[in-house]
Amino acid sequence: MKKALVVRGGWNGHEPFECTDVFISFLKESGFDVTVSEDMDPYTDEGFMKSLAVVVPCWTMGEISKEQWNGLDAAIRWGVNIAGWHGGMGDSFRQNTGYQFMVGGQWVAHPGGIIEYEVNIIDPDDPITAGLSDFAVKSEQYYMHVDPCNEVLATTTFTGEFGDTPWIAGCVMPVAWKRTYGKGRVFYSSLGHVAGDFAVPELKTIMERGILWAAGELGGCCCSSGCCK
Repeated sequence: MKKALVVRGGWNGHEPFECTDVFISFLKESGFDVTVSEDMDPYTDEGFMKSLAVVVPCWTMGEISKEQWNGLDAAIRWGVNIAGWHGGMGDSFRQNTGYQFMVGGQWVAHPGGIIEYEVNIIDPDDPITAGLSDFAVKSEQYYMHVDPCNEVLATTTFTGEFGDTPWIAGCVMPVAWKRTYGKGRVFYSSLGHVAGDFAVPELKTIMERGILWAAGELGGCCCSSGCCK
């Protein structure tokens, strides 16, 4: 049985317990042995970390110790995988650029706060987004600094009408991507501000499939060269 580690905590505004409960249930239903931690100390246990198929973090605006980060970094480089969403993975440790390098991006703004916007599927052939069409959400539209090495699966386009930001009108921003970090697979989606957001079927499906892809349970390589096959 494959093992998953769910790590949750940090800023309560992102509902780390309610959001992770959605995916703890999904992981168990998918046959994973799930460990849930409300601190990051498991990252320091090398043997335990190497036993995992996937790490699912949900920790916003926190601090990670040198020992915890070194453990997580080493595990993902070794071949453990990681998948997460919104600020729980994309705004976890603002002072740790190494962590941001692993994720492939960092949140910097969400002009207008909770707004209605469209998510555009750009790779309908990828197993994570297969069969999905463009869809609307009402949530935070994340403006992020992103790594050009990411393989982008979905995007959103800013209008510039919110938050007094006319200069970003027409900016196409990645919403969901996959990448490698060392030998590990990384999946990230900026969707999922609160647990209620996952009531949008497409939004939830993307995250579920992203977790399965990271864990090696869903086909498809993480890069066009096929290097992770």
